[in-house]
Amino acid sequence: MENQGVEPQTASSSDAQVQDPELLRQEWVRAQFQKANRFLGEKGVIPNKVITDESRYLAPYFAIWKMESKQPTKQTFWVMSGDLPSDYVDVKVASTAREAVRHFSMMWQVKAENLHRAGVTKDATQAKFADLLVSRAESLYKMQADDKLWV
Repeated sequence: MENQGVEPQTASSSDAQVQDPELLRQEWVRAQFQKANRFLGEKGVIPNKVITDESRYLAPYFAIWKMESKQPTKQTFWVMSGDLPSDYVDVKVASTAREAVRHFSMMWQVKAENLHRAGVTKDATQAKFADLLVSRAESLYKMQADDKLWV
């Protein structure tokens, strides 16, 4: 698992044409950073700062950001973005990025089960969403359990 530094550099279009793996990774990280910020903004949370030394990413699967907000109140969150639903939780639920990934995994399993129990998965869109939550939750759980990814 790699640390995410301050907002990554953007590759130029000529660099992207070369398909340099490092530049593609940097572009992915930057896009996920922007996605996490946009997601929080849509929830009414205005990010103030990213705690980069505690944030992690595994391109192209997920990024887990530790972010402080300034509005509506000063608070710190774990924010998930990537090839999965964006989500966030208060930092109090997990002391590390790895624990936060585990928390999201478990939380999404419960959300999917609650969707099924509520009967909303009779709707095809809701059923697909519940299946996506379960699929990503299972993948996240495997990744958080893999010690090699967290060295």
